[in-house]
Amino acid sequence: MAIKTIPLRSIEEKVDNIYEAVVVMSGQAKRVLDDRIVQESIKDAEEEDYGVFDEVVEKSPEDYIELEKTTSMAVNQFIDGEVKWRKKEKIS
Repeated sequence: MAIKTIPLRSIEEKVDNIYEAVVVMSGQAKRVLDDRIVQESIKDAEEEDYGVFDEVVEKSPEDYIELEKTTSMAVNQFIDGEVKWRKKEKIS
């Protein structure tokens, strides 16, 4: 995957505080990763043979599929306006 720069101005336009944007994007990256894990678990459960539990299926390097990194996806979703968030109310 090629490295590309992140347009910080487009991030600053969406929020007042850059740290708020970092927190929102990191939360989105966690959600994307959780979704991937759930999908992989569902796929494994459907394919799993419940006969023998002590066998470990080894995956070869040729079977490896490189996915886009979750942080890159989260940043792109944030910049495109696909991520919604709200601030917690302050308790006085």
